[in-house]
Amino acid sequence: MRSKSDKKKSLVPSLRFPEFREAGAWEVKRLGGIGSVSMCKRILKSQTSESGDIPFYKIGTFSKQADAFIENKIYEEFKEKYSFPNKGDILISASGTIGRTVVYDGKPAYFQDSNIVWIANNENILLNAFLYYCYKTIQWQTDDNTISRLYNDNLRKMKIVVPPIPEQQKIAHCLSSLDEVIGLQAKKVQALKQHKKGLMQQLFPAEGETTPRLRFPEFREAGAWEVKRLGEVFDITGGGTPSRKNPDFWKGDIPWVSSSDISADSIKEISIKKFITPEAIKKSATKLIPKNSILLVSRVGVGKLAITRKPICTSQDFTNLTHHQYNVLFLAYYLRSISH
Repeated sequence: MRSKSDKKKSLVPSLRFPEFREAGAWEVKRLGGIGSVSMCKRILKSQTSESGDIPFYKIGTFSKQADAFIENKIYEEFKEKYSFPNKGDILISASGTIGRTVVYDGKPAYFQDSNIVWIANNENILLNAFLYYCYKTIQWQTDDNTISRLYNDNLRKMKIVVPPIPEQQKIAHCLSSLDEVIGLQAKKVQALKQHKKGLMQQLFPAEGETTPRLRFPEFREAGAWEVKRLGEVFDITGGGTPSRKNPDFWKGDIPWVSSSDISADSIKEISIKKFITPEAIKKSATKLIPKNSILLVSRVGVGKLAITRKPICTSQDFTNLTHHQYNVLFLAYYLRSISH
């Protein structure tokens, strides 16, 4: 059994701002004792439409785009009759993807079946801005998905560890500043992706054409590109999955990938998680694909592709393109440009 001093030590974070290092241990509080928890009233499908005045977000989505719309009249009626968040209140998806969290910005919108958490005049104990980041650290659903729905009472009984208000403010400000930087960087990345997509559309010939619209100066007089069938450029082979009933097949050192191991964003990213034996190759449809081959997903996640930098085996989700005589990066980007 732990002593009281051991328990107190466990309530002190390992990283703390200098001015709070001597401020003592954090306190354990039940959310129901210091805050209020409520849930939005369900809106029927017949009350929504593809257009309207007020954006409507379904259970567990909290996406940037509304799932549907409701009329302003319905919105005002529900606001008047039932629990409704105020600006700054925390919304937590109660089913679907449990635990997705957003802060309500005060703009007209309706969030169906989301738990609303606010601090009901107790901001001298707990700041919503701090609580928001507390929720980010919680694993709402375990590997066996034992939680199928989040109820108000689950939140009321939840224990959280709370520092004094000045430390809450410092932590919330630090993390929100980082979120702002991440958001700005994400916008830059998205802009670069759009720029790259536009370049690819111009650097490769459009369908039915043999000359790209945009060409580097030194190649503008180089004439049309050659037309070839894919089978003339590559040897084309499939893949397979060794029997899962034989665990010994999966104890080797030869990398084996399925379609989920290929990134949709990068032709150089392959996440290798499984390895098989030479015996597994002999007794299944999978094959050892040589390095500098293009692994093209042709079943689940069609169009994703990657270049392998080492010999590798694939599942039956792939059509593998090998033994080419051209620049592999060029070929991969060309295939990506026509992946639709």
